[in-house]
Amino acid sequence: MDTGAAGATIIDPELAERAESHDLLTLGVEEEYLLVDAVEPRAVEAVEAVFDHVPPELSDAVQHELTRGQIEVASPPQLELSVLATALRDLRSAVSAAAEQAGARLLAMGAGPAAGPNIRIVDKPRYHRMRERFGDLSPGPGLCGTHVHVSVPDDETGVQILNHLRPWLPIFQAATANSPLFSGRDTGYASWRSLMWERWPTVGPTPYLRSFAEYETLVADLESSGAMLDEGMLYWYARLSARYPTVEIRMGDVMPTTEDAVLLAALARALVATLLHEVRDGKPAPDVPHPLLMAAHWRAAHDGLEGLNIDMATREPRPAWKLMRQLFDYVRPELERHGDLETATVLMGRLRAHGTGAARQRAILSQGGSVSDVVDRFVRLTRGEDPTT
Repeated sequence: MDTGAAGATIIDPELAERAESHDLLTLGVEEEYLLVDAVEPRAVEAVEAVFDHVPPELSDAVQHELTRGQIEVASPPQLELSVLATALRDLRSAVSAAAEQAGARLLAMGAGPAAGPNIRIVDKPRYHRMRERFGDLSPGPGLCGTHVHVSVPDDETGVQILNHLRPWLPIFQAATANSPLFSGRDTGYASWRSLMWERWPTVGPTPYLRSFAEYETLVADLESSGAMLDEGMLYWYARLSARYPTVEIRMGDVMPTTEDAVLLAALARALVATLLHEVRDGKPAPDVPHPLLMAAHWRAAHDGLEGLNIDMATREPRPAWKLMRQLFDYVRPELERHGDLETATVLMGRLRAHGTGAARQRAILSQGGSVSDVVDRFVRLTRGEDPTT
């Protein structure tokens, strides 16, 4: 989960000028990881020891999360997808090495796959206030997600993009499903993290909002209601960043490999860029009922990409992979314009061949593997070994 304590690095002015002059959008990625025992698959309270081994030059990009069994990284904003991929690989590699030096392992998985002791929260005033206000809404070692930041021209335009994003986000959630296991068993869901995350009072699809003023008013109302401590706890599936001029797409599990995360980022940027044209052309956002969106997100959490989801145009169930392909075709012009089409095509093929993280975990179990085998394999994927398998 995101506690609102970290964010993408402030964009370099030269990069921002280059993006504006070519009418391109920057993007950045935040990833949250679990820390597990060096041998067993259970979570461990190792975050402070891990920080002691993080290289000083990366310290600004590595942050605490809610529990002592988690850690978060944030890439700098980028224009080129290849540069983003390198930054994420370097962060994963460095934090994996730091975890191993601290006697733990880094694991890109949405929820704790194995039973273990209770993991305490990090000793920070804000986290203690969250625990006092909301109790134990995040059971186990913690919940780990992926957040993609895409630049937008201004807040008013950003709100209109949020309206247009609403029907597309269930298929993004399906593509990121990477938490079928919890406390040593298969939950029956591709993303059990999604179900646990919905315990928080502000989690859910972004409401349709007529203006940035309405957005601000609703955020203030939610804060005064006590449902969140501050804007950092606005856990809608897409929101305006409280710190940066970006739309933040944030409903997905952390993904097994850098390559998976890069594909998500490329598609997110291309989708925001496509919707930006629709906003500028005055095209109204689709009128999607909130209960139907909730149903589509539930289906995404349950099935991942390996089952069905809801086609928002027809309101009928369709194979999720067909909807994923529909998304890819819809944003193809912006993938090409941003220079991402070739990379995204290759990565889309890999995802189709190997499946979501949930499918990969279940494949190991179906071949006679144990939860420990799943964790061992995903630790290697997190570290960057054999991303194509």
